[in-house]
Amino acid sequence: MDSFAKYLLAWFDVHGRSNLPWQHPRTPYRVWLSEVMLQQTQVRTVIPYFERFVLALPTLIDLANTPQDRVLGLWSGLGYYSRARNLHRCAQMCVEQHNGELPDAMEALAALPGIGRSTAAAILAQAHDQSHAILDGNVRRVLARFHGLHGWPGQSAVQAELWRLAESHTPSRRVADYTQAIMDLGALVCTRSKPRCSECPLSGDCVARREGLTAQLPQPKPQKKIPTRELTMLIVRDHEGRILLERRPPTGVWARLWSLPQGDSLESASQSLSAAHAFANGRLSVLPEFAHAFSHYKLKVTPMLLQIETPEPKIADNPDRDWFASHELAELGLPAPVRKLLASLPPETEPCEPSTA
Repeated sequence: MDSFAKYLLAWFDVHGRSNLPWQHPRTPYRVWLSEVMLQQTQVRTVIPYFERFVLALPTLIDLANTPQDRVLGLWSGLGYYSRARNLHRCAQMCVEQHNGELPDAMEALAALPGIGRSTAAAILAQAHDQSHAILDGNVRRVLARFHGLHGWPGQSAVQAELWRLAESHTPSRRVADYTQAIMDLGALVCTRSKPRCSECPLSGDCVARREGLTAQLPQPKPQKKIPTRELTMLIVRDHEGRILLERRPPTGVWARLWSLPQGDSLESASQSLSAAHAFANGRLSVLPEFAHAFSHYKLKVTPMLLQIETPEPKIADNPDRDWFASHELAELGLPAPVRKLLASLPPETEPCEPSTA
């Protein structure tokens, strides 16, 4: 065991996180679920979602046999919904191909949807104590600073060097503890901003600390201007308080989630309705605009509430369009901004003309 791993494990024994819910018991299913949830999401955010998920679906078999809508409903609010769809498909593939278990071999595990090399390594290290290096965001930051490695970690040459360094430090024993330790160090001490170098067990040999580069390493991705897209969301509510929702297409943003009719204008948002029927029997109100940021663009949303007395005949005959009462929304997979919007709806709004600005 090299000094890097030795010092890190000694620090972990005193300061590491050893009471996370997926550690007790630390089964392959629970570790896998936590690792997928932790992709691009912080621990404190994940914990309540994890606990709710495993309470509803305690085993891989339960997950495989559950309708995707239920899985998306449990996931709703965590974002990056392709993770949930991959999780569901992965469970089904394990039932079909691996006797209802996650494979315990790297090649087979990494080939499953949504897992990949680093997540597979984290599962095998923590659930089976196999010696595999991981390379998530926290680990990249620790290694780049410790070794003074320049360049954006997304570049192939930089990433290859980070993998080499990660493998060189991964010990052959206490691998589960080491894996948790290096993630904890990045999350708790070697943070993106204001790292607490005085508390770091590796600071004596850290190049970034010695050369004053902690603010520069790892180097960020070259910035691109994020465009803004404008969108109209149409909230159609009937006299019973039900909301009309449409299932999103199988690809693209919010794929297969239930959402509101939308478009770049009121006309395009309402194209799935019989506009003449709906607007002749309703009151239209313009609600406050809001913004929602994705990784690659910002969404500027104008919500409009159409309160109708008599729903359009046969509007819900389409299997991807239906009316939902307010108490049913909690069980649906809804995009986070849509869920927040629906929760904030006023009970009544005065009719007004939509803005043409």
